[in-house]
Amino acid sequence: MSEYERSRTMPALPEHVFDQASIVGQLGSWLPQGLHVEAEELPAVTVHEDRTGEDEAGLFRARRDQMRLEWGTRDDGSYAGWLQVSGIDSGVSEVTVHLSFFDEQHDPGADTVNDELDRSLERLDELVRLRVDGGSG
Repeated sequence: MSEYERSRTMPALPEHVFDQASIVGQLGSWLPQGLHVEAEELPAVTVHEDRTGEDEAGLFRARRDQMRLEWGTRDDGSYAGWLQVSGIDSGVSEVTVHLSFFDEQHDPGADTVNDELDRSLERLDELVRLRVDGGSG
């Protein structure tokens, strides 16, 4: 099993960050490039990966009362992850993303995963700033 975790501070209230991160139809705007999530009957989702051209049955849960997102593979349990939003100061949040690969064959390696997590958090930060600065967050 391999586990990875990255964090980033964002200049927005935790509720604003969570609200932007948890919109299923918008996940592709901050997830790693080439991943597309389509909601079925939640928590069921389908994740399409451009690199392989394959669809994977997944689960996605948004727990607003905990400011937490949880996801993973639905059928084989080879992968899971979570995102946690925490308020750390007035108007500032910390976002932590954690990934677990239970099947080593699905683990792309530390450098790749950490780079993708950093880029995803950067894109989420940009998305949150657009919504908050634009007044619609």
